[in-house]
Amino acid sequence: MDTDKRSVAKAVANIGRQHYQTTATSANHAIIVDEPKEMNGSDTGMSPFGLLLSSLGSCTAITLRMYIDRKMWPVEEINIELEVFAVPKGHLIESRISVKGDLEHQQISRLIDIANACPIHRLLAGNIMMNTIVA
Repeated sequence: MDTDKRSVAKAVANIGRQHYQTTATSANHAIIVDEPKEMNGSDTGMSPFGLLLSSLGSCTAITLRMYIDRKMWPVEEINIELEVFAVPKGHLIESRISVKGDLEHQQISRLIDIANACPIHRLLAGNIMMNTIVA
C-alpha cells in the first residue's frame, strides 16, 4: 500500500502546556487553533471543528470562483456559511451558498454540483482511511 501513496499536503500541530492553544503549520503558513473558554481553552484561535468547516468553506469558495471565472459569469462575491451538527448516525455538515451576481436559475443549480465537487468536500464525503502511529 505504501507504494500507492501520493502526498497531497502535510501539516504539523504543536501544543505546549497552555490550555489548549495549538500552533498548526503547513508549508510556510501557521495558524492558532484553540478551544473556547467553555471547553477550558484560551479562545485564542478557531476550534478544530471551526477549522474543519473553514477548510471546506474555503475550498468550496475557491472551486466556485475558478468555475465562475472560467465561465465568465458576472459574480462579484461568493459567501458560504457552514455548520456542523451532531446527529444520531454521526455528523451532518450543512453549507449555505449565496452568490452576489446576475445568474439564471440554471447557473445557480450548476453551482451546487460544482460546490460538491471541491476536493475537500470529496475527501470528507468519500472513503477516508486513517493511520495513527506514535513516533
